[in-house]
Amino acid sequence: MRGDDQQQLGVFSYVSPEQRVPQDHPLRQLRVMADEALRELKPRFGRLYAKTGRPSIAPEKLLRACCSKCCTRYAANGC
Repeated sequence: MRGDDQQQLGVFSYVSPEQRVPQDHPLRQLRVMADEALRELKPRFGRLYAKTGRPSIAPEKLLRACCSKCCTRYAANGC
């Protein structure tokens, strides 16, 4: 069963990610593009998952995390 793509803003920190990332940071633009692409893929994701069972982690969350990790690694290497 497919999990929901809900944001847990205050789980381990008192400062939200929105407050941590500057308004002009490139990751904000990437987030908008990724969200648009994932919105288009949402119906396809829905067809891949069973209707019953234990909810999984939403594929949107996993793809956002992978994209963020790649961007962070790329920036850390000075490329």
